[in-house]
Amino acid sequence: MPISERSGAPSTPGAEHVGLAIARSLERHGVDRVFTVPGESYLAVLDGLYDTAIHNVVCRQEGGAAYMADAYGRATGSVGVAMVTRGPGAANAFVAVHTAWQDAAPLVLFVGLIPAPDRDREAFQEFDPRAWFGSQAKRVFVLDAPERASEVVAEAFHAARSGRQGPVIVGLPEDIVASGFAGAIVDPYPVAEGAVSPDQLAALEEQLAQARRPLVFMTGEGWDAESVATLQLAAERLELPVMADWHATWRIATSSPAYIGQSAFGGPPHAVRALGEADLVVCVGGGLTDTATDSYRVAHAPGSRTVVLSGDAALRGHHGRVDEHLLATPRVAVQALAQLAARTTPEASAPAAAHDANGSAPRAAWSTELRADFLASRAVLAPSAPAGVASMTRLTARIADLFPDPIIAMGAGNHGAWGALFDSTSSPSELAPRNGSMGYSIPGATAAALAHPHRNVLALAGDGEFLMNGQELATAVQEGAAFLAVVMDNGQFGTIRIHQEREYPGRVSGTQVTNPSFAGLAAAYGAHAEEVSSDDEIEGAVTRALAAVASGQVALVHVHVDPAVLLPE
Repeated sequence: MPISERSGAPSTPGAEHVGLAIARSLERHGVDRVFTVPGESYLAVLDGLYDTAIHNVVCRQEGGAAYMADAYGRATGSVGVAMVTRGPGAANAFVAVHTAWQDAAPLVLFVGLIPAPDRDREAFQEFDPRAWFGSQAKRVFVLDAPERASEVVAEAFHAARSGRQGPVIVGLPEDIVASGFAGAIVDPYPVAEGAVSPDQLAALEEQLAQARRPLVFMTGEGWDAESVATLQLAAERLELPVMADWHATWRIATSSPAYIGQSAFGGPPHAVRALGEADLVVCVGGGLTDTATDSYRVAHAPGSRTVVLSGDAALRGHHGRVDEHLLATPRVAVQALAQLAARTTPEASAPAAAHDANGSAPRAAWSTELRADFLASRAVLAPSAPAGVASMTRLTARIADLFPDPIIAMGAGNHGAWGALFDSTSSPSELAPRNGSMGYSIPGATAAALAHPHRNVLALAGDGEFLMNGQELATAVQEGAAFLAVVMDNGQFGTIRIHQEREYPGRVSGTQVTNPSFAGLAAAYGAHAEEVSSDDEIEGAVTRALAAVASGQVALVHVHVDPAVLLPE
């Protein structure tokens, strides 16, 4: 009997229960992988997955599972799906919910709950999902009506993908998901992508034509490779410099003459100057946050205008003025820019006011100067490291030579500065939390390797960051996810040490750590392992590690660095 015709009879193993309805609904939404830590509270959903083609990636800790789901959603341009159990499991997953909330990443987290009759009795692992997640999720559902199971899944996915994307929680009471299902499997709800009207397009065209120092700020999720390529071509033709958000998943190629790098807290001077001097800022995909504006300290030039093209009607997180807000997803927004690029060029359209007295176009000079500054910011030196340590710059330079165009996964920490030295020609190019969360590198790289098995994938981790979710190497080995991990060991929480030296110089406190052998840990998990303690060990270690990755293994390089070198030399 079809699942939509079942009665509400109690479930038996293999029967068409609510858990199976949820699994079938995930299939209907195009989900091919879920990331889980099993729990008795949602056994019926695990049973339902057994009868689908959805692959269950079994993880080692709920934070790692939810991070993997978040990264998988970003890497594929879809919705990441994680499943965890009640109480402690939900608490462990909360870190990824906060990350997805602040980063506007689409994530659906299914959380097993106590049986409905046991509520408000301080039952084993009881908690209130709405109270816990209400301020950090777009919606929090609790499935209390078995027949609505598929409908709730559809509503959750729609909420995660629409407007400003983000996390959605679906609470699954243990007794409800084990009961019989009498409803119907619901198709996905369409998501509005917005539009740019002819009048709005004409106004944007006029503003671009008048601008002498325009800047495109590329941000947010909801991009795909085609949209990235469309923006790159339009920007190059219109001579528009493009700055990417810090830790942007999707960005144009670093080789593009339009690309001028990423913004960040205390970012490169040319990035700060670009925002401060631009007479027109066009934000595509979202707004200017505190990260992009260096904690709201960047002041816009007098008379500067800001146009935001995003799907978020509330413009949540945007800082500064807004002269025009066009409700459009990145895909729709870049199509509008492509229309302008197809019918005009700066030389043909720019009025006399946009040219100097000699007839040259200041826009071209502005864009060229920013591009040159970006290239100069990446031209770091690599002095030989002292005895007993190795140069992180030399190591990453060698990896960049032999392992081109990687998807780089990393969590928060000053080790991330070395990620900016890699060239990227394909999108997605980076998986990293913009909320400054640690522990993302190994789960993120695992997700990236599963999502894009034919791409090079690099996990860039600090010693403190690695130990927050390094156990997911076991998941990577189990899943056959092949990637290279580099662990930068400087025996400290380096970013906090930088702040500490600035605020309380000479008073190091609470930032130093004693580390294990990361190579030994990796080997114990079944990964290929290398340890580097001098520059002359770099070549052999990198060559062997990359050979292991090419053969389908995870490989880890544990590199001992000088604690005094906190940024690329």
